[in-house]
Amino acid sequence: MSLGVFLFVGFFLLLLIGAPIAIAIAIPSFLVIWIGDLGLPIIAPNFFAGIAKFPLLAIPLFILAGFILERCGISERVINFANLLIGRRRGGLAIVAISVCVFFGGVSGSGPADAAAIGAILIPAMYAQGYARGYSAALIAAAGSTAIIVPPSIALIIYGAITNTSVPALFAAGAIPGLLAGLSLLIPAVWVARKKGYGAKVEGIDVKTETLASSFREAFWGLLAPVIILGGLYGGIFTPTEAAVVAVFYSLFLGLLVYRTLSLKDLYQILVDANQTSAIVMLIVAFAGLFSWAGSTIGILDMLADSLMGASDNSWVILVLINLLIFFAGMLMDAISVFYIFLPIFIPILDHFGWDPVWFGVVMTLNLAIGQFTPPVAVNLYVTTQLADIRLEDTFRAVIPMVLAMLIALAVVILFPALSLYIPRFFGLM
Repeated sequence: MSLGVFLFVGFFLLLLIGAPIAIAIAIPSFLVIWIGDLGLPIIAPNFFAGIAKFPLLAIPLFILAGFILERCGISERVINFANLLIGRRRGGLAIVAISVCVFFGGVSGSGPADAAAIGAILIPAMYAQGYARGYSAALIAAAGSTAIIVPPSIALIIYGAITNTSVPALFAAGAIPGLLAGLSLLIPAVWVARKKGYGAKVEGIDVKTETLASSFREAFWGLLAPVIILGGLYGGIFTPTEAAVVAVFYSLFLGLLVYRTLSLKDLYQILVDANQTSAIVMLIVAFAGLFSWAGSTIGILDMLADSLMGASDNSWVILVLINLLIFFAGMLMDAISVFYIFLPIFIPILDHFGWDPVWFGVVMTLNLAIGQFTPPVAVNLYVTTQLADIRLEDTFRAVIPMVLAMLIALAVVILFPALSLYIPRFFGLM
């Protein structure tokens, strides 16, 4: 067995037996470096080089900002406002769930965090209004997946770091496709809700505000968060890393001074939780970088790229094959791992066909967003089924229309690159 085959077979075998993703990436990489005599001393500097990149500094900061905003009650206030605005009708809470998930994704940048923050409040409320638990869990898992495409996105930061693509341009490019993904979910979500009679009870959610105006005042500072972050990015006021710092300080401003819902004890626990989450992400980044280096050194990545390009001379055929590969990989792995494992294979193909790396980054990320709620792994779905206290199997029927809707949105983004490229070109980011 060649070292290249061993590298990938070992990774997928460990993945199939349930090994943590970082371990599944690390063990084959170490063994290939050792068996292939690639130089064990290279592991430490390579490991460090994988995470010692300035754009990656934004990741732990956005994670911290997301945790602070989640704990200070912003999601509940935004949900209350959205529920008063559009939720008091049959299927209304389905619209609220998608709208708030897309909004919260504009702050957190993480699909599982989005699903957890919104699902903890809305799943019980939806159940109280007569929504099926399987449908509620599937809907919020799907809507939460938009967080990795709606800017600021942790996934797009990783893509930019690997491909040396402008992160501000990627953030701008993800705005319209992210909204399109959310809109695509509205059609099956509302159709199923009205067909099943979900939301016939209107007393489900505990709305603490009496009027739309007072609810808006409560939610105003939270609604301002993505405006400040994205406005500063697109206006060239600060870089993505600086935007992450602004997000942290603004979230602290909300939690400590505006809403006054955070104590020093809460902040300590937030720092602990954010640190744990960031450590997991950065560990995967470091090991995945080592995996990519090992694969490139032994030549397996170039061989796979050549094999893929040899399948056809037609760029559209290759694009379809790549998206099928990304889709199935996204069903099994997180976006970060997929980027590090497959992008070294795809980059020569991008150069060969002259595909825009910003557009391709949005296409790849949107495809991976679908994987976050597509079984068998479906990290978002795992989060929401735990909140709904049901089995993953209970969501399969409900999740199929949402997967199909997002696939249609993906096809539209592929066929019309201007949807991704208009905003970054308008702001002169590319």
